[in-house]
Amino acid sequence: MVAGVIQKDGGGGGGRRRGRRARRSAPMAEINVTPFVDVMLVLLIIFMVAAPLLTVGVPVNMPETAANALPTDNEEPLTVTLTAEGQILIQETEVAASNLVARLTAISAERESDRVFVRADRTVSWNSLATVMGDLNAGGFSNIGLVTDIGDPPATEENG
Repeated sequence: MVAGVIQKDGGGGGGRRRGRRARRSAPMAEINVTPFVDVMLVLLIIFMVAAPLLTVGVPVNMPETAANALPTDNEEPLTVTLTAEGQILIQETEVAASNLVARLTAISAERESDRVFVRADRTVSWNSLATVMGDLNAGGFSNIGLVTDIGDPPATEENG
């Protein structure tokens, strides 16, 4: 015969539950980082979407090339823009063609870098672009970068 012990405590383990209910829970000493990570991810997405919208605000229809982007400097890049209407802008300020060399000479005296970016509408003639690039060189800027849109246009009769 097998002898066994039978407990009659009214529900199997009820004594333990009463002990846990009577005890107060200690304050939690851990930081919940899940909300913090959620907020950081939302902010990251917002800045990733907003960053491309912070470029110079002069609308220019630039040509597309397969060239890689140039490395950036510590100071804000100087941008000269030629619009389809024939306007010349330094950053967002319109400059007359006759005053361009004088303005560029004054700006190059204040800047550490001799780098300048030229943005030109695709309808601007090569003669106008070459004239502005000559003025940039005369104004003290010898490191000239041409800004284009990213893309590799298909070779057609229009664009060679």
